[in-house]
Amino acid sequence: MPTDIRDTEYTFDNGSPEAVPQLRALESFLDPITARRIAPPVLAPGGVCWEIGAGGGSVARAMARAVGPAGRVLATDIDTGHLAPAANLEVRRHDVRTDPAPGEAFDLIHARLVLLHLPERRRVLGTLTGALAPGGWLVVEEFDCTAPLRVLTAPTDDAAKLFTQVTDAMLGILQSHGADLAWAQDVHAELAAAGLVEVDTVTHSQSWPGGSVGASLYATNSRQLEPELLDTGLSPGQLEAFRKLLRDPAFAVMSYQFVSTRGRRPAGR
Repeated sequence: MPTDIRDTEYTFDNGSPEAVPQLRALESFLDPITARRIAPPVLAPGGVCWEIGAGGGSVARAMARAVGPAGRVLATDIDTGHLAPAANLEVRRHDVRTDPAPGEAFDLIHARLVLLHLPERRRVLGTLTGALAPGGWLVVEEFDCTAPLRVLTAPTDDAAKLFTQVTDAMLGILQSHGADLAWAQDVHAELAAAGLVEVDTVTHSQSWPGGSVGASLYATNSRQLEPELLDTGLSPGQLEAFRKLLRDPAFAVMSYQFVSTRGRRPAGR
């Protein structure tokens, strides 16, 4: 993955060995929710779509199947190493913070877990709303990281405290890279202020027991961020105990709230 200045703010590296399990865990949890949010009438055969921060490409591929041969999907990311083009699926390296928007209008633009990380999120949101075709939909999906994660069960009180200590440190690292942990709460108002109509928001959270795909996401994130976590004062032994806890069936925690907001550009504009 290139390391030019444009890439320095984003916390997680798609070129990391941990990127594949991280992306797979996110897809397992989030793809069913996203599928419901972009289902017809939002996504229709023949549509032109833009998937931003396409990651492993699961949503882009689903879009390509849905729009069919008469439609087209553009999948962009700053690192396209996990993406593969297809007949109606174009892959393009693109930094939504600095690169101009594609020179076309889109019937659907989808950004999942992207704007949260970008200090320029509001300016980027303006770019996205401006790239919509009349009647086109913008779907923005983020984790709301403001509420403390609720440990449901743990083998010991110390284990529960360790989980909170490590996850709080990870959130601090995200903030140091420019993430806004409360951004998910603002998206609905931002889409309405941008002139979109039919704006609606749904949230989803569920329990993640030790050993589940969801719990593995915390462990994977801790491996990606290990150097910075150690800089916070955590020890290698604490990180290993944290990862062991996430494999323990006696442990369970609620996921972050996943917030999906969508709005439509008026047909006459």
